[in-house]
Amino acid sequence: MSAARPDRLVVVTGTGTDVGKTWWSAFLARALRARGITVAARKPVQSYSPADPVAALDASVLGGATGERPEVVCPTHRWLAEPLAPPMAAAALGLPPFTIADLVGELTWPPGTDVGLIEGAGGLRSPLAGDGDTHTLIEAVDPDDVLVVSDPALGVIHGVRLVVGALGCRRVTVVLNRFDADDPQQLASREWLVAHDGFTVVTAPEGLAANWA
Repeated sequence: MSAARPDRLVVVTGTGTDVGKTWWSAFLARALRARGITVAARKPVQSYSPADPVAALDASVLGGATGERPEVVCPTHRWLAEPLAPPMAAAALGLPPFTIADLVGELTWPPGTDVGLIEGAGGLRSPLAGDGDTHTLIEAVDPDDVLVVSDPALGVIHGVRLVVGALGCRRVTVVLNRFDADDPQQLASREWLVAHDGFTVVTAPEGLAANWA
């Protein structure tokens, strides 16, 4: 990782795949930029279906939110057109294996970046490289904050507890994506996570952006 570390380095992970990490990261980036905060996003590696349009890829969505080119968000040699976990996708495509250190070494940031977002792939323990996952990446980059994105449906307490427990004493914010304030079950789950577990829980990017601003 380049020496020009952002003032606030944030890793975005989740309780699983398709919980909304990219959507939330993009909206958070827009909300921060609207407050005059300089934001950059990085996706160290992305895997996807060959049928997916380029505009829908994580690097494109994140780049659209931060004003960066997709190939800056994720180096093109880390674009893996195979819908598997990244190290598995690389193997299926006949590409050389790579390590967490390789991914970390490719992270660069523009000087003067206020907030840098690094988005993992899949859930916290989903394979990210041949020798590790997003948890390994977090240990390597030592971020200031970790965002744990979760679906708010039934089972959220179990999933969030597992991920936050694995992260130990790091500063964690729990994100409930697609939260419905009119759903009694979702309301009860949020209150339990706050009152019983003491987690910081947010449900809207604007609220977190305001806190960080």
